[in-house]
Amino acid sequence: MNESVMTDKLYLKNIYDLLGENFFIPAYQRGYRWASIQVKELLDDIWEFSNSGKSSFYCLQPVVVVKEDTYWEVVDGQQRLTTLYLILHYLEQEHLRRPLADAYKKNLYTIQYETRPESETFLKAVHEAADLDNIDYYHMRKAYEAIVEWFSEKDYNDNNVLLSTLLEKTSESKSVKVIWYDLSSECEGNDYAIDVFSRINIGKIPLTNAELVKALFLQSSHFQKGEASLRQLHIASEWDAIEQRLQESEFWHFIYRTDIGKKYPTRIEYIFDLMKGKKTGDETFFTFHKFNEDFKNGNADIDSLWKGVKDYFLTFEEWYGDRDLYHLIGFLVDCGESVARIKSQSASAGLTKTDFKAFLKSEIRKKVNFQLDELSYGDTRIKKLLLLFNIQTLLKTKEADVRFPFDRYKRESWDIEHIRSQTDTVLQGVDRYAWLKDVLEYFESQPLSKDTEGYVDKIASLLKDDKLKDEVFEELHQSVCDYFDEGEASWIDGLGNLALLDAATNRSYKNALFPIKRARIIQNDMLGVFVPICTKNVFLKFYSKSSGDFMYWRESDSEDYLAAIYQVLKEYLPLQGDSNE
Repeated sequence: MNESVMTDKLYLKNIYDLLGENFFIPAYQRGYRWASIQVKELLDDIWEFSNSGKSSFYCLQPVVVVKEDTYWEVVDGQQRLTTLYLILHYLEQEHLRRPLADAYKKNLYTIQYETRPESETFLKAVHEAADLDNIDYYHMRKAYEAIVEWFSEKDYNDNNVLLSTLLEKTSESKSVKVIWYDLSSECEGNDYAIDVFSRINIGKIPLTNAELVKALFLQSSHFQKGEASLRQLHIASEWDAIEQRLQESEFWHFIYRTDIGKKYPTRIEYIFDLMKGKKTGDETFFTFHKFNEDFKNGNADIDSLWKGVKDYFLTFEEWYGDRDLYHLIGFLVDCGESVARIKSQSASAGLTKTDFKAFLKSEIRKKVNFQLDELSYGDTRIKKLLLLFNIQTLLKTKEADVRFPFDRYKRESWDIEHIRSQTDTVLQGVDRYAWLKDVLEYFESQPLSKDTEGYVDKIASLLKDDKLKDEVFEELHQSVCDYFDEGEASWIDGLGNLALLDAATNRSYKNALFPIKRARIIQNDMLGVFVPICTKNVFLKFYSKSSGDFMYWRESDSEDYLAAIYQVLKEYLPLQGDSNE
């Protein structure tokens, strides 16, 4: 998008400025479909705004248009334009009781649907309409009836307040605006408008909160005469460089909180939201309004605001470049800590880098302030703890510049899995066949003995059956579990028997026995599949004091693993009740 013409085609437009215009709804769009509840919600919102103490303005969603000879072709926004038309038509007929042009020197705008040539005439007489011979007119009439019902509870003064708010001319008083997006220059001699319409309706319209902020930042009025073009180009260039860096997966997922539930197609918007304190539940263009208020009220100039954006980004760069900060902050961000709060603390006057790291560690201690022996499978704190265990293990490895991959951790849905399997889990259907195939593959990969040869023959035979008999499978299942010494155990759900693993590998070995899991983990590592360092260490029995037999995972292994977790994390954990220290 050409920044020099950004503000010529993307800006806020008062509803008053739509009066007298002609709008055309092309055939590639569906007809009017707003239900009564949507109409009333819009009226409620405008009414609440008109009676609030806020001065500013109420902003409607985008209206995307292309200029033709005598009319605007509407690419998106026909539902809002039609509903606004019906509201203004009602006020003209029932409140003013005279043409709008008598009071506002402009006529109400017109709307014509390509598929309904009589639509313009119908809308002008919608208050009298009786013959609803098509679905579009039916919905328009129902919307009008909803408007009549809504206004039935309002008096003359109420109506006057709402009309004045809707058709306020200036920006100094309360007004209602639309985000006006003019595509005319891109649509000359091509079908770009249809392409944009398609992208809007599958959720891929490029117009975002960030684009609106960009339009604000690049307005010529923010710059001194003679320097506008150069400064606009400079900011646009820096904007693109920041966005390009934020699009890098490793950098982005280090600083991005997945728990906020918002996707950022334009990722610099994340910085804007942090700067303005946008919270979950705030309206879509909250951040844009905040920046607009800064400019409108003279709270800041373009240089100071843009410096604030760059300061955020350069702080992220500094954190990412420091191995300790990368891991400590990455952990806190994943735990839901406010990035804005961390940023604010880092900028505290007189705070050294050593002080800042001490602050981060103190925050981490708050996240893991519990006893290890109180954790059991299903406790959400386990994932947090094992993440820190992997991070701290890497930090203690000073010789190698290995970093924890927060991008993979967040994208691949890592979770907790048992090291030694839950043999009391009842397997059914396809899970039985998968378990048998895993056991067979393992035995065939090992030197066969008299015992294992018997298992191979028995399993191969069972795998040929279309339906396994319960008693036959259960007998074999119990026999194999006994062979691997994986009977029931009281410690099976404790922290000492749990590891961090990506969802794909987790699903593939969910019910497998320890030696089979171990073989698969080693195979994945050899194939270049990322395995968390502590998970790999567990299956290599790195933490076990007695590591002679890799076929079993026993209670002693679990205890040694638990002790290793405490040893690595003891600077963060509270003193454990059963500590060996």
